[in-house]
Amino acid sequence: MDIIELLKAVLYGVVEGITEWLPISSTGHMLLLDQFVTLNVSRDFWDMFLVVIQLGAILAVCVLFFNKLNPFSRKKDRAERRATWSLWAKVIVACIPAAAVGIPLDDWMEEHLGSPYIIAAALIVYGIAFIVIENARERRAARMGQPERPRHLAAQVNVGTTAQRADLYARVTDIDNLDWPTAIGIGIFQVLSIVPGTSRSGSTIIGGLLLGCSRAVAAEFTFFLAIPVMFGASALRLVKFFLKGNSFAVAEWQILGVGCAVAFVVSMLSIRFLMGFVRRHDFKPFGWYRIVLGLVVIAYFALLA
Repeated sequence: MDIIELLKAVLYGVVEGITEWLPISSTGHMLLLDQFVTLNVSRDFWDMFLVVIQLGAILAVCVLFFNKLNPFSRKKDRAERRATWSLWAKVIVACIPAAAVGIPLDDWMEEHLGSPYIIAAALIVYGIAFIVIENARERRAARMGQPERPRHLAAQVNVGTTAQRADLYARVTDIDNLDWPTAIGIGIFQVLSIVPGTSRSGSTIIGGLLLGCSRAVAAEFTFFLAIPVMFGASALRLVKFFLKGNSFAVAEWQILGVGCAVAFVVSMLSIRFLMGFVRRHDFKPFGWYRIVLGLVVIAYFALLA
């Protein structure tokens, strides 16, 4: 057992667990981390590891939202079970656009879109988008003034600031009220995440905000969309890995297992943090972070050139 490689796997698991759910691009951060901390593994294993480590992160969603996502729960009445099946149907259909584009382009993207400059550009562009969208929502809330607090949001939203009031004017303020056109629209926005640095959660959250969802609904539906997307992407990478005649060495099993386990634990904390954060704050801090990181990446690699 190589302790150094396992410590690197721990680091990758931490980065994956934090960045998968915050709208700051997990793949972008993992590719950038690889520039400084490189696992001593084959190229084929690395390409597979970069995706399959997400299984640890997605397991956290399954655990945290198990009751909401379980249509067989005896605690739910018939209407609630029907609503859960409807939610799953919206999630599956919303994933079709990303699958239709991402699967045929998987090899091409792997070969051509890993440049640090592409990652940096995506970080900056979508960081600006977050700031512009949130400013627009807050201006709208300021123009419309202080509303009476809706009863169903009383425990969820503090309406003391303009940023918090913006969610009160959202068209969709509860995941159970998410309609089909909005769900499919968010799924179309998910296609944007095929570019490293964009962020799957970032693109779907932006889509949710633009289509009239509250921050909490946009974030929650983003988590649910990740389940089929990540399982599908991981299965695809594993199939490609084995079709090339590869197999796991003991050390590689350990690296992958440690990375997934750490990603699971950190994801549990990250998801709880994000859901609490978006009920009190907007996404602009993530936008500024993306812009600063993108500029740092450009400067760093320009100096190396």
